[in-house]
Amino acid sequence: MSEREIDEHLAGLPHWTRDGDTITRLVTPIRYHAGVALIVHVADLSRLTHHHADINLSFDGVRFTLTTHDAGGVLTDADFLLAERIDQVVTGHSAAWDIAALN
Repeated sequence: MSEREIDEHLAGLPHWTRDGDTITRLVTPIRYHAGVALIVHVADLSRLTHHHADINLSFDGVRFTLTTHDAGGVLTDADFLLAERIDQVVTGHSAAWDIAALN
């Protein structure tokens, strides 16, 4: 993937930054158990797409790091597609719930 292609993909992913041959996103603020739920959802998505994120849960949130290990640890279209899907999952997990409205 060319530098121009990487830049174009990143332009459409405002929460992601490039670090060498990886892209990364930190999801914050997030409570511990919400972070675990988010990780499980993304792990299942990764299993279904056969492309896996490196995931780190820490005090400051959940960090996702993507690169294509099968291609020698470089960025490919698969990384940007998974980043888009992770963004969709994050949006769903960030939804505010009004418990009173559910009763």
